[in-house]
Amino acid sequence: QVQLVESGGGLVQPGGSLRLSCAASGSIFSINAMGWYRQAPGKERELVASITSGGTTSYAGSVKGRFTISRDIAKNTVSLQMNSLKPEDADVYYCNARVRPTTTYRYLEYWGQGTLVTVSS
Repeated sequence: QVQLVESGGGLVQPGGSLRLSCAASGSIFSINAMGWYRQAPGKERELVASITSGGTTSYAGSVKGRFTISRDIAKNTVSLQMNSLKPEDADVYYCNARVRPTTTYRYLEYWGQGTLVTVSS
């Protein structure tokens, strides 16, 4: 019904930059928030950054000043610009969206399949 597709993951050296993108598609009535999470083996999935439909942003303390989240409402996409990447940023990054499908009056959480970010050294 609703799908999230991530792109932009890859290999980058410490101090480098990477831009992740996520596109939501399907039977969407509205989206009130989108965000990025990351998860390492043996650890819980944690919020990296999020943005509401009104433009309010939230960031994990470890990425403040380095990452920037943005959203294109018309295209149902969200991007994460990652600068000054550190080895500890290496992880699988998952796109998340709070979506109201056309078939329901409730907002539901949807997840992408994940994109791998590798920071060498």
